[in-house]
Amino acid sequence: MIGFLAILSNITEGYAQQTDKEFIQFLYIALGSVAEVQSQLYIAQDLNYISKGDFDKIHELETETARLIASFIKYLRGTG
Repeated sequence: MIGFLAILSNITEGYAQQTDKEFIQFLYIALGSVAEVQSQLYIAQDLNYISKGDFDKIHELETETARLIASFIKYLRGTG
Protein backbone atom coordinates (compact mmCIF):
# COMPACT_ATOMS: atom_id res chain seq x y z
CA MET A 1 0.00 0.00 0.00
CA ILE A 2 2.82 2.38 0.82
CA GLY A 3 4.31 1.86 -2.64
CA PHE A 4 1.04 2.89 -4.25
CA LEU A 5 1.02 6.02 -2.11
CA ALA A 6 4.51 6.86 -3.37
CA ILE A 7 3.27 6.56 -6.96
CA LEU A 8 0.32 8.84 -6.27
CA SER A 9 2.48 11.32 -4.36
CA ASN A 10 4.99 11.58 -7.20
CA ILE A 11 2.24 12.25 -9.72
CA THR A 12 0.64 14.84 -7.44
CA GLU A 13 3.94 16.59 -6.78
CA GLY A 14 4.69 16.66 -10.50
CA TYR A 15 1.27 18.08 -11.27
CA ALA A 16 2.05 21.01 -8.96
CA GLN A 17 5.14 21.92 -10.98
CA GLN A 18 5.18 24.89 -13.33
CA THR A 19 6.08 23.12 -16.56
CA ASP A 20 5.30 19.93 -18.44
CA LYS A 21 9.03 19.15 -18.43
CA GLU A 22 9.06 19.07 -14.63
CA PHE A 23 5.80 17.14 -14.54
CA ILE A 24 7.26 14.53 -16.90
CA GLN A 25 10.29 14.19 -14.61
CA PHE A 26 8.01 13.32 -11.70
CA LEU A 27 6.04 10.91 -13.86
CA TYR A 28 9.28 9.06 -14.55
CA ILE A 29 9.90 8.95 -10.81
CA ALA A 30 6.38 7.52 -10.44
CA LEU A 31 7.31 4.80 -12.96
CA GLY A 32 10.28 4.00 -10.75
CA SER A 33 7.91 3.67 -7.83
CA VAL A 34 5.81 1.22 -9.86
CA ALA A 35 8.96 -0.86 -10.37
CA GLU A 36 9.60 -0.77 -6.62
CA VAL A 37 6.08 -2.03 -5.93
CA GLN A 38 6.61 -4.83 -8.46
CA SER A 39 9.81 -5.84 -6.72
CA GLN A 40 8.11 -5.83 -3.32
CA LEU A 41 5.24 -7.86 -4.75
CA TYR A 42 7.57 -10.60 -5.96
CA ILE A 43 9.25 -10.68 -2.56
CA ALA A 44 5.87 -10.93 -0.82
CA GLN A 45 4.90 -13.83 -3.06
CA ASP A 46 8.23 -15.61 -2.56
CA LEU A 47 7.80 -15.32 1.21
CA ASN A 48 4.19 -16.58 0.96
CA TYR A 49 2.80 -13.35 2.41
CA ILE A 50 0.23 -13.13 -0.39
CA SER A 51 -1.70 -15.67 -2.40
CA LYS A 52 -1.22 -16.29 -6.10
CA GLY A 53 -4.63 -14.74 -6.74
CA ASP A 54 -3.74 -11.55 -4.87
CA PHE A 55 -0.38 -11.44 -6.64
CA ASP A 56 -2.09 -11.67 -10.03
CA LYS A 57 -4.61 -8.92 -9.21
CA ILE A 58 -1.98 -6.52 -7.90
CA HIS A 59 0.44 -7.30 -10.74
CA GLU A 60 -2.29 -6.51 -13.25
CA LEU A 61 -2.94 -3.17 -11.53
CA GLU A 62 0.78 -2.34 -11.56
CA THR A 63 1.08 -3.15 -15.24
CA GLU A 64 -1.92 -1.00 -16.10
CA THR A 65 -0.63 1.84 -13.90
CA ALA A 66 2.76 1.80 -15.64
CA ARG A 67 1.06 1.75 -19.06
CA LEU A 68 -1.13 4.72 -18.18
CA ILE A 69 1.78 6.75 -16.82
CA ALA A 70 3.89 5.99 -19.90
CA SER A 71 1.00 6.99 -22.17
CA PHE A 72 0.58 10.24 -20.27
CA ILE A 73 4.28 11.00 -20.66
CA LYS A 74 3.98 10.47 -24.42
CA TYR A 75 0.94 12.76 -24.51
CA LEU A 76 2.74 15.51 -22.61
CA ARG A 77 5.73 15.20 -24.91
CA GLY A 78 3.44 15.46 -27.92
CA THR A 79 4.44 12.04 -29.19
CA GLY A 80 1.39 10.07 -28.15
